[in-house]
Amino acid sequence: MFKDNQTIFDVAVIGAGPAGLMAAGRAAELGKKVVILEKNKKPGRKLMITGKGRCNITNAEFDLRKLVENYGKKGQFLFHAFHLFGSQKAIEFFLKWGLKTKVERGKRVFPVSDNAQDVLNVFIKYLLKGKVKIVYGAEVTNVERKKHHINRLILKDGEIVAKNYILCTGGKSYPATGSTGDGYLWAQKLHHSVEDPMPALVPLKIKEEWVTELQGLSLKNVEATILQKNKKQAGVFGECLFTHFGLSGPIILDVSQKVGELLKNGAVEISLDLKPALDFETLDKRLQGDLQKYHNKLFQNCLDDLLPQKMIPVIIKFSGIDPFKRATYITKEERHGLVRLLKNLKMTVGGLLGFESAIVTSGGISLREIDDKTMKSKIVDNLFFAGEIIDVTGPSGGFNLQLCWSTGYLAGENA
Repeated sequence: MFKDNQTIFDVAVIGAGPAGLMAAGRAAELGKKVVILEKNKKPGRKLMITGKGRCNITNAEFDLRKLVENYGKKGQFLFHAFHLFGSQKAIEFFLKWGLKTKVERGKRVFPVSDNAQDVLNVFIKYLLKGKVKIVYGAEVTNVERKKHHINRLILKDGEIVAKNYILCTGGKSYPATGSTGDGYLWAQKLHHSVEDPMPALVPLKIKEEWVTELQGLSLKNVEATILQKNKKQAGVFGECLFTHFGLSGPIILDVSQKVGELLKNGAVEISLDLKPALDFETLDKRLQGDLQKYHNKLFQNCLDDLLPQKMIPVIIKFSGIDPFKRATYITKEERHGLVRLLKNLKMTVGGLLGFESAIVTSGGISLREIDDKTMKSKIVDNLFFAGEIIDVTGPSGGFNLQLCWSTGYLAGENA
């Protein structure tokens, strides 16, 4: 049983995820007596699986305005947090604690070691230096409030009292790591509004069965357009991956939140442009050249220069062109139909995979109820928020961990 009536902590941090670790470390660095309450038996469980275990710690976008733009309309809320502790400061922070980093495609920043454990070790050292107390297996069951003030936290097997509290319980994504959305319930008990949590940065289910034939195929430099009632709703460029259930990969994850919102209003389609760098006319000339080059070959053997091997049977099937037809006999109309197909390969979205497959959660504590200069609640005098629990989400590429570092640092500084 954990019962510490003798000690009143300056700060109690609920959750030892990325935001909680940073918040606790920063508060302790400023001389505060800090305790972290973590319901798991060890810290940073979700941190350990980010970037497939390599941990994409931030994005090397050092222009403040451009960094903010990556978070959409709600990104403006993060302006002050990023100004205080942006991606450059994050990289410097890790270097100070002995972790060297490298920048990869898309400005993604990783530890040179490619090991998430090394990132967690930085925080273990940071917390040790600040003499932060960590209580594992500490499941909060209730928050006791007096007027506009949290009085104490009731745990499953004890209680704790602090002057200030920082709620860093994350969202609902990867529930196996302990992110089960508990923090939303406590916030609502404290009269905070919660925007509906939805899986974000999550793969998409596709209704058409033919996508399973392409399982494992990764396509780089393609453009995906999201359509509803034949109107373009969003467009993304980059890499996508075919899976046994549908589509994944960076561009699909980045657009999944938008798709989830659109699905509430009806059917959603995805159109893939397999050759976005070439307009219709240029691609037609390219295809014409290939067909002339292989004029004596069967059509099914003429697309090797243009498409990955796995993709060819699917494209041939949808083109309606006889695979055994010799290239020299393919008509202009057939060729144009093939170009249109390559520029507009359509699929129907069957839904999002659930929270168990989502990298982050969209939705969360309403931004209207949090002071963006301090991360302090506008409703409860001694409550702060940080990390995924707040209602702002970034794309893949290190942006969501940066959100955790920045808001955690700001909350820890002010709590």
